[in-house]
Amino acid sequence: MSSSVASEARNSQARNSQIKTSQGTALPLVGNDIDTDRIIPARFLRCVTFDGLGEHVFADDRQQDPSHAFNQPQYQGAKILVVNRNFGCGSSREHAPQAIARWGIDAIIGESFAEIFFGNCLAMGVPCLTAAPETVTALQAIVQANPGREVQVDVENRRVTGGDFAADLTLADGPHQMLTLGTWDACGQLVAQAEAIEQIFGELPYVNWANAA
Repeated sequence: MSSSVASEARNSQARNSQIKTSQGTALPLVGNDIDTDRIIPARFLRCVTFDGLGEHVFADDRQQDPSHAFNQPQYQGAKILVVNRNFGCGSSREHAPQAIARWGIDAIIGESFAEIFFGNCLAMGVPCLTAAPETVTALQAIVQANPGREVQVDVENRRVTGGDFAADLTLADGPHQMLTLGTWDACGQLVAQAEAIEQIFGELPYVNWANAA
C-alpha cells in the first residue's frame, strides 16, 4: 500500500468515526448514584460477546418496578439518556455502557459520571456530557411532559436543544477532541496504521534474534 493510499485510509477511518451530534427522542432516568450492578446485573456478565445485552439493561430494576423508565412504551427507541449525579458508579464492568448502547442509546447527559464508566463510554464512542443539576432536572421534566420531542446533543458545540429548550453542556477538551475528530476508536486507529506498524516491527533489532544464531 502506498503512503498516499494509507494516509487516505487513515483519514477515511477518522471521518467515519467522528461523533459531532446525536439526535432523537430522550429517556429520563431519575436518581443519583445508579451503579453498574443495577445497569446490568452480574448474572449477565458470563456472555462471551456483548451481543444481546441490550435487552437485559436494568433487568432487576425493571422487574421490580414496572413503571421504570426503560419499561415505558413512550421511551422505546430513545437515543438520548438523561441521568442525574454519579451515574455508572460501582464496579468497572464494561458491560454496563455496552448494554446501554445496545439498547439503543447514542449519547448520555448527566450531572456527573463515574470516571471508569465515562472512560468505557468514550472508548465506545458514546459521548457523556455534563450539565448543571437544574439543567438536567429541567430537561428530564420536559422529556417526561413531551416524550415524543426530539432532542439534539451537539457534541461539537457542547450544547443541547429540544423545542424551545437550549442549554450549554460540558465536555473536557481531550474527550471532545477524540469524539469530534474520530480518534476515540482505538481499534480503528490501529488498523488504519497497519502499514506503519508493520514497518516499525520490521525495524526492531530483537525480532529476529532467534534466527540470528
